[in-house]
Amino acid sequence: MQWEEVRTIYPDQYVKLQILTSHTDGNIKFVDEVALIRAIQDPKEATRELLSAKDGVIVSHTSNNELKIELRTLRGLRGVVQHESTLKLVMKS
Repeated sequence: MQWEEVRTIYPDQYVKLQILTSHTDGNIKFVDEVALIRAIQDPKEATRELLSAKDGVIVSHTSNNELKIELRTLRGLRGVVQHESTLKLVMKS
């Protein structure tokens, strides 16, 4: 399912999604195709779902025009790890 379809079916709502396909441009991951897991009415619940999300699952608000995730590089004792900063997805644009 394309993001535009999700936005049309679930206007002005939070949604929990599984990323099916995406592409990266620089430090931004653009989500191309998703599978809807469920709509979420309560913003606090959406935040809880986002914080516990794993393995390509994200939470976003359908007021966002596009799904994009900022990729950050975390440097640690054992090397470099790429981290997806998904917290911005919950915020309304």
